[in-house]
Amino acid sequence: MKSSGVSKIQKMVTIGMLGAIGYVLMIINFPFPGFPTFLQIDFSDIPALIAAIIFGPVAGILVELLKNILDYIMTGSDTGIPVGHFANFIGGVAFILPTYYFYKKMGTKRGMVYGLVGGTIVLAVFMSLVNYFILLPSYSVLMNWNMSGTEIRAMITTAIIPFNLIKGTLIAIVFMLLFSKMQGWFSKQSVLRNV
Repeated sequence: MKSSGVSKIQKMVTIGMLGAIGYVLMIINFPFPGFPTFLQIDFSDIPALIAAIIFGPVAGILVELLKNILDYIMTGSDTGIPVGHFANFIGGVAFILPTYYFYKKMGTKRGMVYGLVGGTIVLAVFMSLVNYFILLPSYSVLMNWNMSGTEIRAMITTAIIPFNLIKGTLIAIVFMLLFSKMQGWFSKQSVLRNV
């Protein structure tokens, strides 16, 4: 009973620490050449992916949520409404969940590669739909962009989809470098979690 309580506390502390690391990585963002400046590359999904692999998908979602709440509290939003933070949150979740499920199903380095490729594709497709139906129309109203449906479609095909494919690929490369060095540690953490 007592050890279960300790493991829950350790899990909460670890999720909190990964959320804080995600927030720091979120601050260290940069635009990618050729894309609108509001599309920023960052590596803050890596701590969320680590949390998902160790503790399960809910932990990864909590890290995504925590880093965005911290960033909104600390930096706010251009519109006063956390539209960008919402986009970052759902984009992160769309990336980590397929990656997690592919890896858990196969349990190998190849499974992780498939998961990261799948996560990148899901990220690009899902975010194109969310941008088309929710985010770009919201920005258009809040920022007085007055974008037509044609302009929104052009933005999605020329910027949103390629940007998310590039972002997912960069995150996948960095994560695979970490994963290759730490695969044994990840496996050990997953075994300990199930004890």
